[in-house]
Amino acid sequence: MSKAKTVGDLKPGENGTICCFKDDHLSLKLLDMGCLPGTSVEMKFSAPLGDPICIDVEGYSLLLRKAEAHTISLVE
Repeated sequence: MSKAKTVGDLKPGENGTICCFKDDHLSLKLLDMGCLPGTSVEMKFSAPLGDPICIDVEGYSLLLRKAEAHTISLVE
């Protein structure tokens, strides 16, 4: 049984489609920032120590902490 992939698992240049969220409280913040289910995201880059990461959502760049990114599940 494989673990569901999250935005935090993406490598630079990889993309995925948002499925759902693991944290109900944080999901409200993410929804406000445009991270809607069905939206395509692309991992752009990470800071030198790996945190935060930059993703492309609907044509704009969004910086997230790794912990936040791991709450966004992707469609398998």
